[in-house]
Amino acid sequence: AELLELEELSYVEFMDSLKAGELAEVVLLRPEGSSLELNSSSVMDPEVLEDERTSKRQTRYGAAILKDPSDPYYALLKEFSDVVSDDPPSVLPPDRGVRHEIDLVPGTKYCTTRQWPLPKEQVDVIDAFFAAKHAAGMVRESKSPHSSPTFCVRKPNGKWRMVHAFNKLNAATIPASTPIPRKDVSQNNMAGCTTFSALDMVNGYYQLLMRESDILLTAVSTPSGMLWEWLVMPQGLSNAPATFNRLVTQLFRPMRQFVQTYFDDIFVHSRASEGKTAVEAHLGHLREVLLCMRENRLYANINKCIFGAEEIPFLGCFLGKDGVRADPEKVCAIAQWPVPVSQKDLRKWLGLANYLHKYSAYYAEMARPLTNLLKKDAVWSWTSEAQQAFEAIKSSLQ
Repeated sequence: AELLELEELSYVEFMDSLKAGELAEVVLLRPEGSSLELNSSSVMDPEVLEDERTSKRQTRYGAAILKDPSDPYYALLKEFSDVVSDDPPSVLPPDRGVRHEIDLVPGTKYCTTRQWPLPKEQVDVIDAFFAAKHAAGMVRESKSPHSSPTFCVRKPNGKWRMVHAFNKLNAATIPASTPIPRKDVSQNNMAGCTTFSALDMVNGYYQLLMRESDILLTAVSTPSGMLWEWLVMPQGLSNAPATFNRLVTQLFRPMRQFVQTYFDDIFVHSRASEGKTAVEAHLGHLREVLLCMRENRLYANINKCIFGAEEIPFLGCFLGKDGVRADPEKVCAIAQWPVPVSQKDLRKWLGLANYLHKYSAYYAEMARPLTNLLKKDAVWSWTSEAQQAFEAIKSSLQ
């Protein structure tokens, strides 16, 4: 396979791609030269693009719905304000029959990595984090022979994300073979529906208990000299996604006709049927989902949930009553790209365009004049044929 040099992706784009399973491997390369400035010669006006995004998504966020008592979803969200809120409780979850298990490779003794020093700001953040988790009953002081260090990284919103370096433990863990949900299968199951909701579960991993015999393995150190062990499943364990997926699949399997799950994302989809309008059917489906979450003490962040929309963001794309389309933000970057002046420029642009090729009919045929320019013995010459292919691909994605 050819390695393409891609233009920089935003953190959001990278995480969307990673979550959607569209990145098989991540390789860090040292950048060369300066980044390419994009001009605004495209017909894709950023202001029009922003209007399109906000009109179909932001007005259907849960927090906005709660400001409008006339909205058909208002009463339901008020009824389940304990499940969908901006301040979900932080408590020890119930035993739902699925616990996280860590099975080590035979012969493994101790998984220990020395804690390294950190700036005082991070030390204070880490201590406050564990104080809160201890108060919630999610961690306890430990005397485990195992130990993994703790540090934190700054998130885009300025807050800190806690990270445990479980490298040695993960290397000694037998990998789980639980299948990951397929994006294409979920899309097919949602085809033909006209009303959609997307729920984002809060701190999903902390909603699963650890197997009692494996709690010692989760011991983590802090720069202030504490050793804690987790009673719930911490983030960073290699098989944690598989365990969480097993839980949500088990809970929502009876609703698979109108619910698709992808780790901590829940997608509800409905259409008019049996004498009910699409809205009436969707309200009934949402009620079943929210009742299940209440019974199992699972929570969603109302500021990130979308209810009763014609279209929702779905694992790196947009899915709605008219089918699947590319995220306009990604299309905008392609549409605004200036005419390439070298093979290097063309590789960057094709790297972005290839990412969205499935949304363009006859993409391979249209791109052939451009890919021919990237052959090893090709002489760089931007012809009218190349220009036509360049513009055709842009138009096909918009």
